[in-house]
Amino acid sequence: MEPQWLNERETRAWRGYQRMRAELGGHLARQMTRDSNLTESEFEILVVVSEAPEGRIRSRDLGQTLAWERSRLSHQISRMESRGMIGRESCDGDARGFDVVLTKAGLAAIEAAAPKHLVEVRRFFVDVLTDEQLNTLGDITEAITTHLASENLCTEEDNDSCGESAS
Repeated sequence: MEPQWLNERETRAWRGYQRMRAELGGHLARQMTRDSNLTESEFEILVVVSEAPEGRIRSRDLGQTLAWERSRLSHQISRMESRGMIGRESCDGDARGFDVVLTKAGLAAIEAAAPKHLVEVRRFFVDVLTDEQLNTLGDITEAITTHLASENLCTEEDNDSCGESAS
């Protein structure tokens, strides 16, 4: 089957998205490291765990929320545990799984990092767009993520990358 090549409008949108994602992501990651001594991955985990009830979440659920492979999540949790930001505790009713638990140091780290990160997100993303553009972008991201979910892109071989077994 011959691919349907992108036209000029489609190419502009796709390449613009790729460039924006790379530049904005890079800027925010550098800011996070510089201002808070956290990696982007550490921040992502701290956000999810800190927003979970009682600062505690099943590792499997954390992996699904982040859409991370089990091995990536496991390595990142080990690194953060060694830095004292999170801990592992057994799950009630599941001897094989564990909960990721926010420590005092992790709470302090996210409380210090989040306001600085928010300033940068506003400065380089939210405040650059009009209300209409933000609404449109919200609609776009929802349409694409809904489509991806409906396509059931996971195969049996890559269930780990779909977050189904990150415990």
